[in-house]
Amino acid sequence: MIRLAVRCQPEQAELVLAELTVLAPGGVEEVAADGYVEYAIYGAEGELPDLGEEEKVVIAGGTVEVEATEVADDWADRWRTFHKPLLVGDPDRGPAVWIRPPWEPERADLAEVVVDPGQAFGTGAHPTTRLCIEALIEIAGRGDPFGPLTDLGCGSGVLAIAAGKLGWRPLEGCDNEVAAVEAARENARVNGVEAGFDRIDLKSGLPALAPTTVANLTAPLLEIVANGLSAENLPETLICSGLLTTEYDRVLAAFGPHGLVETGRGAIGDWGSLVFAREGSR
Repeated sequence: MIRLAVRCQPEQAELVLAELTVLAPGGVEEVAADGYVEYAIYGAEGELPDLGEEEKVVIAGGTVEVEATEVADDWADRWRTFHKPLLVGDPDRGPAVWIRPPWEPERADLAEVVVDPGQAFGTGAHPTTRLCIEALIEIAGRGDPFGPLTDLGCGSGVLAIAAGKLGWRPLEGCDNEVAAVEAARENARVNGVEAGFDRIDLKSGLPALAPTTVANLTAPLLEIVANGLSAENLPETLICSGLLTTEYDRVLAAFGPHGLVETGRGAIGDWGSLVFAREGSR
């Protein structure tokens, strides 16, 4: 078994993932660390896409590092060891979300999200997903009315499902990738959450946004979302992540003209999040 790893800068991540998903629709492993994101594909020799023999290649218009390594025979067990459950929030102080793969024990006392890491588009462990969930937990802890929620760039649907477990409904989400929409629908079914997911290219226009909207997207895509907002399609609360901590001002400048005011921000390593409220809705 061969592990083919592609390492890129955080700002390249979305484009690199989109290209790898086309090459390997069966699933992509994601590892995020300070200063880089690594995507890995597993397969037998000859089954993996040919990225050349160079250590650095061009994917999606940018240079990335590529490394192929042979995986030990016990890779399946080691793969399971790699994917640990994740607790977001403090259950002693308020709501908390327990994200786990199917083989880990359940926590009936928490808002639980079960995600099979064998699927593509995220397991909930990425810092940007955690930042969004932390923002949702903070809002839920205030006892604010929940109501409808929209998840822009839903990926595997973790954010919408977590929001549903915390109390938001109805739930809607969208993504540009067909496989992501399919994975989100399946994850919602497994978790017993009613949610509608559709394929939408945000570059072509926005869907109707719920009063609470989550957008886990890169800064350029967040700017596209901001450009598509109107007085008739403006959330009361907007949670943004996927940006770098160096891009706070860039994202604030994009949403500020629409009357969205910063009410909170978070950071994990190089990744950041911003929470906005519509003027007059707080």
